[in-house]
Amino acid sequence: MQTQTATPPPSSPAPRAENVGGPVNGRRSWIAFAITAVVLVGSTIAMFMPLVPEAIGGAACVLMLGLIFLRMPIAIAMLIPAMLGMYAMRGERLVESTMTTLAYGQIANWTLSVVPMFILMGLMLWKAGLTESLYKAARYWLGWLPGGLAVGTNLAGAGLAAVSGSSVGTTYALARIGIPEMLKAGYDKRLAVGAVIVAGLPGQLIPPSIMLVIYAGIAEVPVGPQLLAGVGPGILVAILFTIMIVIFARRWAPVETEHTREENANGITWKMRFRAVADTWPVPLIMGLIIYGMFSGVFTATEAGAVAALFSLFVTVIWQKRNAMRAIIEASVGTVSSVGAIFLMLVGVEALSRMFTLTGISTGFAELVEHMDLGRVSFLLMMMVVYIILGTFMEPLPMMVLTVPILIPTLASLDISLLWYGVFAVFMGELAVVTPPVGILAFIIHTITKEPEVNQGQKITLNDVFMACWWFMPMAIITTVILIFFPEIATWLPSLGEQ
Repeated sequence: MQTQTATPPPSSPAPRAENVGGPVNGRRSWIAFAITAVVLVGSTIAMFMPLVPEAIGGAACVLMLGLIFLRMPIAIAMLIPAMLGMYAMRGERLVESTMTTLAYGQIANWTLSVVPMFILMGLMLWKAGLTESLYKAARYWLGWLPGGLAVGTNLAGAGLAAVSGSSVGTTYALARIGIPEMLKAGYDKRLAVGAVIVAGLPGQLIPPSIMLVIYAGIAEVPVGPQLLAGVGPGILVAILFTIMIVIFARRWAPVETEHTREENANGITWKMRFRAVADTWPVPLIMGLIIYGMFSGVFTATEAGAVAALFSLFVTVIWQKRNAMRAIIEASVGTVSSVGAIFLMLVGVEALSRMFTLTGISTGFAELVEHMDLGRVSFLLMMMVVYIILGTFMEPLPMMVLTVPILIPTLASLDISLLWYGVFAVFMGELAVVTPPVGILAFIIHTITKEPEVNQGQKITLNDVFMACWWFMPMAIITTVILIFFPEIATWLPSLGEQ
């Protein structure tokens, strides 16, 4: 569940029937609806047939995917097949006992108290208005590089996504600021779009990361070490994508154009650079507090979240002044809404996990991998392909929910660290947000680039946006392979914290 901290892009007006095929389009939607209805009804009936438990579990998975396809909230889409599966195998007493104890047992967990703290922190810092300050600082300091504007956009996005916890919100904000500037400077439109799309990828790895906290809840691992495990990979992702942008820029972004000559003539002084960095002081300070506090043992993860939320409250009051109370209220309301959705989703995950345990799917998958004689590396390479395929039609949370509970026994048998796999799963989930043809970020950016003040008179098609995504996909795969062969990048910092 990605906490959306920015105002979502405005919806495009619905096209008229004559422009989209009229009856043909209607017929296709009815066919899709009929197929989905058959799948849902068929999978539900199959769960109550005299089948082996594994088949019942498979039918539950199909039902869950069908409900997600119908845009049902993820938590409900998990709870319905989980409860039906339990009822089909053990009867109403198991369902009754599960429903009466599950919510409290899963959510009344001290480590999960960090979730509302991090979300509140991110929302208040966002309301304080750090987006433009981060972009300006990155642009002033990195503008001299080939593709300096794109590099600045990428690194500003990494810092902003790390604090806000929302790749969607980060992309929406940076697209409006960065794409027009890069197009004015003569950048190829695909490079300008691609730099914005990948800007949020490192952000969900660098603490504070809501996705890593959610994974910790699913896999039942300590939140603090899980957050520390994302530091090294997050920095690695930012560095590798920066290198790739610089390489691309040598061909698709002129080093100096009329726009940049005029800007350099006006002069970006060292005083301006340092002032721009000073305006972003809350971001590095809050990240440093969280990482150092957890690493040194001064803070637990929950205490780090509380300190970060209190700090962000002070920042909002200082920066917003007259509008501070309104910003705090809006952030608080958004926090309650987001936390409720996340906690309900964790209840659904636990229900689904219990149902999988009853069916034997988890242990059966572990035995299958053992019979296939897959080693650690070959198994993870296989899972990388599986996640990329799933990412073409699923979003991060369904991917994580569907795979992690089933894979935990397999990970233990292959001696794969759950902390490391959390980083792997979250990064692959973030790729799902940008992977065509369903990646939500691609459609958000395409909507934004239709506005004249953003596209600067250039036509940016959905195909251009998809092409920009595919340009950066090889580096994402290389990054994943590096993490597979060098797991210490993720595990070394948590291991130092334990000493």
